[in-house]
Amino acid sequence: MSATPYIFDVSGVAQFDQLVIENSFHKPVLVDFWAEWCAPCKVLLPLLAGIAESYQGEMLLAKVNCDLEPDIVQRLGVSSLPTVVLFKDGQPVDGFTGAQPESAIRTMLAQHVALPPEPAADPLVTAQALFNEAQFGAAEALLKQLLTDDATNAAALILYGRCLAERGELGEAEVVLNAVCGTEHQHALAAARAQLTFLRQAADLPEVASLKTRLAQNPEDDEAAYQLAIQQLARQHYEPALEALLRLFIRNRNYAEGLPHKTLLQVFELLGNQHPLVTNYRRKLYQAIY
Repeated sequence: MSATPYIFDVSGVAQFDQLVIENSFHKPVLVDFWAEWCAPCKVLLPLLAGIAESYQGEMLLAKVNCDLEPDIVQRLGVSSLPTVVLFKDGQPVDGFTGAQPESAIRTMLAQHVALPPEPAADPLVTAQALFNEAQFGAAEALLKQLLTDDATNAAALILYGRCLAERGELGEAEVVLNAVCGTEHQHALAAARAQLTFLRQAADLPEVASLKTRLAQNPEDDEAAYQLAIQQLARQHYEPALEALLRLFIRNRNYAEGLPHKTLLQVFELLGNQHPLVTNYRRKLYQAIY
């Protein structure tokens, strides 16, 4: 027997009438006639089970072992295996014999059985995807609707705050992040606050082009190196920023009272311990220290 309620074995004519004929007045029932000695049957069975699973209960799959159920076989006139018959409203309406590819089976079923509707997309997941694609306005629209229904949704508030920050609404972003309650999303909140800090710092710094010019003229200009790293962090260009901060730490670890080291740790927190850049640069930082 299957652990899935809409895939089951049928034993005896009475059970066939109940589980197949009677059920088919409510939902289509696909009946698979098979036997242990039938090699194509063993290929077809898991394929049919997977198809039935995809219908999520909108179609039932009944399995009839022909060696054990000769009365059902004789009643249906099954003469070759595998044989598959679709029942609706108490009557066989379609079917096939022999192994068939999944595409052919689904084409046959599509004429009689409607697929279940696709589950509605999680608006938070969609908003995160939009944020990752820098579509901050579209993400905000989804998050505003979500927060209208649940104003305390911490994950939505954090992402909304990050959208505002990326659009330059730094004060409003801070207000939103301050409204986050609970401890469940502390890492995401810390990451959002770190990004907000970098954006605020970058707003008061020279332009990227100017900083690059300074470094071209003097590669050991520690201030320009640090400020360029902050500009890169504000733009989410994490790898060059991490590389610059690490080089600055190695060259002058006491710059601005250890600011390169502190900033590296902030970026690690922002990206999270599982991020490959964090793994790589945490190791490099450890080697530089020891």
